[in-house]
Formats: sequence, structure tokens, C-alpha cells
Amino acid sequence: MGGDHAPRETVAGAVSAVRDHDVPLILVGPARRLRTLLAEHDAAGRIPIVHTDQALEMGEGALASWRKPRSTVAIACELIKHGKAGALVSAGSTAGVVATSAVRLKGQHGIMRPAIAVTLPTLPRPTVLLDAGATADAKPEMLLQFAMLGTAYAQILLDVPRPRVGLLSIGSESGKGNKLVKKAHELLASSPLEFTGNIEGHDLLLGRAEVVVTDGFTGNVALKTMEGALRVAAAELRQALTSSRTAKLGAALQRRELTALTARFDSETYGGGVLLGLNGAVVIAHGASRARGVAAACKLAYDLSRGRLIDRVKEQLGASSKPSIFARKPQPEPSGGGIPG
Repeated sequence: MGGDHAPRETVAGAVSAVRDHDVPLILVGPARRLRTLLAEHDAAGRIPIVHTDQALEMGEGALASWRKPRSTVAIACELIKHGKAGALVSAGSTAGVVATSAVRLKGQHGIMRPAIAVTLPTLPRPTVLLDAGATADAKPEMLLQFAMLGTAYAQILLDVPRPRVGLLSIGSESGKGNKLVKKAHELLASSPLEFTGNIEGHDLLLGRAEVVVTDGFTGNVALKTMEGALRVAAAELRQALTSSRTAKLGAALQRRELTALTARFDSETYGGGVLLGLNGAVVIAHGASRARGVAAACKLAYDLSRGRLIDRVKEQLGASSKPSIFARKPQPEPSGGGIPG
């Protein structure tokens, strides 16, 4: 029920994921409305529905997990906890999804804070950037854990046994950066990860590492800056290619290459960000996702579930030489909000 075009585009994307990618899905939301939308795609009865009338609004934040204990996100998390689902997909409020998922699914043992991993359209393969907004105020030990989470994610997403890890900083030298970055550099350099050193902002789209680590504040600013720059570049390119008859002819001759370039820089191609570090895979699709983006998000969630994301994170934590720094305090369980009968 979350997103600018929900639930119509969400249902259309779900049907596409089932038909085109054989993704087994459960829709969580108002049953009567969802059945009507499924019937429009001749899919009534093909996708099971778990009913709930509560949904997170786009403006709701961290307190949503307590205000709406039977929201669609909360019920979906309960399905994961009880082994009836393997992953969650939502295009709703990022703050609400993060808060509700963290409370319901809880962090994996040893994980201090979750992180949002996003995919950057680099070549020859995509780059995983994290954290993109889940933990704004991070500690050096958290950045080390983010690198482990990103490594586990990249192993599944990119099929790279030992992804290279870079640390986002203001210079490539090991001594550049603030106190957080300098200490994180020391921890990463002494870890068993494939750490390649600092990565500067202008290197983010050059594919110099499969995983780039930073705190949630910096990562979110960097991500949105890149998105804005790419939108401006795309608009300028579109204007240049349609400015004259000669330009239009040249664009027609390069249609295949331009289509591939457009798809590579389209956020809906990648499905969305992934909230890592919880006892369940959580994919946060873009709020403006259409059916194609929702389908991509569902396929990504299915691939992460089949790729044993949670187990791979445990393996990365187990390989750490300093497990004692990852102690984690238990989180309170909210009242109410079980799986509806």
C-alpha cells in the first residue's frame, strides 16, 4: 500500500514478478481492494492475500511501528518471523519501513545498526553503496560492519566471491578524512575484507570497488547528489538529441545504445535499496516506482532470499577478528500486531 502509485502499480508489478520471473508472492493489504485489482490482470486467486486495513502513510517516520502495529509492513515482518515469507518489499515511507522492520525483525546477532545498500550504475559491474540513510550518526565499528554487510550483499547481487571494499572520504590517502573515517580506515585495513582504501566522491561511478562504505548522512547526500546530476545530464542529452533534424537522425541511428544507457541509469532497473543487518531481507523500492520497478524489487528480494543473505552476513561476522566490538543490546517488542487469521 506504500508508494506514490499504490496499490494499482504495486499489484501490477507483483503480477509481473509472478508471471515473468516465477517469484512466489504474498500481498498484504485490504483484501477486497487487492482482489479487485488482481482480477483486472486475470490473476484473481493466483497470488495469496493477507488482510489488514492499516498502512503506513508516506509522511510517517520512526514512531509508525508503535502507532500502527497492524500495518502492512508490520504484518509482512510477522510473516517472515513465522517462516511464511522470506523477504519484504515496500515502496512506502523509508523511515517507517526501516523503523518497523528493525523493531519486528530485529538486528542479526552482533549487528549494531542496519544499513541501506543501493546499487550504483557503474561499469563493468554495478557498485554497492551503503549506508544510504538508515544510520546517520555512525561509529567506526559500524562502518566496518557495513563493509561486511555490503560484502555479503555483493556476493549475491554481483556473484563476486571477494568484493573489493572502498571507504568514501575526501582524499585517497589513508590519513585523509574526519575522525570517523580515519578510525574506520584502521579497522578496515586490519580486517579480512578485500579493502582497497579510500574512495573519493568523483570515483563513485568509476567502478573502482564493488562495495563503497560511508555513514548514512554522507551516503544519502552523495546518492541524491548523483541522482540530481544524472537527471540534469539526461535532460540536457535529450534536448541535444532533439535540437535539429540532423541530431534526431543521429539519435535514431544510435537508438539501441541510447536505450541501453537509459536502462542502466534508470533506478527502476535495480529494484531499490536493501535494508541489511536484520533477520530478514527488506527491499525498499523507490516511492515513485511503477509496475516495472516493483517487479524488479520483488525479483531482487527473491534472489536475496534464495542466496541466503542472512547466512552470508553471519559468515562475514564470523570471519571478523574482533567479534567483541559487535555487542548489541536487545530491542523492546511492541505490543499487538500478530499475523491475522
